[in-house]
Amino acid sequence: MSDLKEIIDPDLLSTVTGDIAVGLDLGSRTGKGVLLAGGKLYTAITPTGVFMQETADKLLDKLLKQSKVARENIAYIVGTGYGRIALNFGVTGHKIVTEISCHAMGSHYLNAKVRSIVDIGGQDSKAIRVDPATGKVIEFIMNDKCAAGTGRFLEKVAHLLDLTLEQLGAEALKADAPADVSSQCVVFAESEVISLKAKGVSAANIAAGIHLATARRVRNLVNRIGLEPDLVFSGGVSNNPGMTHALEELLGHPISKVKLDTIFAGALGAAIFAQKAASSTDEELGDFALLKTK
Repeated sequence: MSDLKEIIDPDLLSTVTGDIAVGLDLGSRTGKGVLLAGGKLYTAITPTGVFMQETADKLLDKLLKQSKVARENIAYIVGTGYGRIALNFGVTGHKIVTEISCHAMGSHYLNAKVRSIVDIGGQDSKAIRVDPATGKVIEFIMNDKCAAGTGRFLEKVAHLLDLTLEQLGAEALKADAPADVSSQCVVFAESEVISLKAKGVSAANIAAGIHLATARRVRNLVNRIGLEPDLVFSGGVSNNPGMTHALEELLGHPISKVKLDTIFAGALGAAIFAQKAASSTDEELGDFALLKTK
């Protein structure tokens, strides 16, 4: 639990309403939830299960337990992410919104000046340009056809190096000579890792090389839409220090420091959209009503 005034950009704090709202971001690897109530922000996280509704219900139960909010007092719920299509919350008002819109809005409320977002999740990566006046998406490009540049790729490499995913990023920061991993294909990159390991290259240098290779893939996305400051890094990989370092090195631009773990950026954006939905008609919502909903 955190005070909203400690998390939300001061320029946007007055636009956060008093409605109790929930945002649920069901990623391919983890589900994240944010509940806004009484000037407080509550977060929850859980592994994504086979059935998305069960994951969503687990997140919601965690949020309600923390906040001591009764479910009937929730004004609105917005779902987003990999598993958003399957969500249903009965009589409670609810919508689904694309994760691109939610990551943009969540990042906007963390840093009102944000213009560029790199979002790396378990199965895809995205580069997003944002209008700092509204938090709306101007342009985006996504890699969802190849595992390179995703959390799943890093997870496989961690396994090859006998490290946990959490250890992989920290290990990369210990490198003194990052290995050259040239393959753009995950299968060949894995072969390179095995070969480097057999040659006695340290785990730290291999980890750093993999992070740089992954960051190059993401840089290609960013270059296609243009990089403008401020830059926010969101998604499930955003709390990986090795990837943050690699992105800053290759993009030549610092990643903004915000006051919430940006793994929750999508869920925060969904919660903000939920507040907007609770206090507006579809006609008043304008562009929001035109987003992908079901």
